[in-house]
Amino acid sequence: MTPTPFHVARCELGLGIFATHFIPRGATILLFRGPLVDVAAVLAKGDRSGDVVQVDRHRYIDPDPPGLYVNHSCDPNAGIRDGSSLVAIQPIWPGEQICFDYSTTMCDRLWSLACRCGSPHCRGTVLDFDLIPAHVAQRYLALGIVQPFIVRELGAEAAVPARD
Repeated sequence: MTPTPFHVARCELGLGIFATHFIPRGATILLFRGPLVDVAAVLAKGDRSGDVVQVDRHRYIDPDPPGLYVNHSCDPNAGIRDGSSLVAIQPIWPGEQICFDYSTTMCDRLWSLACRCGSPHCRGTVLDFDLIPAHVAQRYLALGIVQPFIVRELGAEAAVPARD
């Protein structure tokens, strides 16, 4: 069995996951696991409603640890493929925090977040996928890290929003 390529540790945002050894681009880091919940259960979480990962129009994974501790970045080094697999989208070095862009899983207008990722590319607010700048959306679509239901809902012509 392959050892877990990360550990959970404190960071400026609370807890995060950090690489324990080199993770090559394309490697699966973890699978988000946890109960599937509906919109009512998400809303009942109150301040913790942002902890969920949207996997369909009205379904969410309420992630168990360690998936619960994967933080957002507007300049991510990982992304979600196939609905629940967190994969490296670039090489990740030991000690680096592993983050994905939450917007790649969001399309419900239920939640937004004042971003504190600290990236030079920070957008200031984490919003639904169809509200992010077109060049960012195009990159994420090309990398295959946008939830399949979002790609389906936006349709082939609308998969990349025409705005910046």
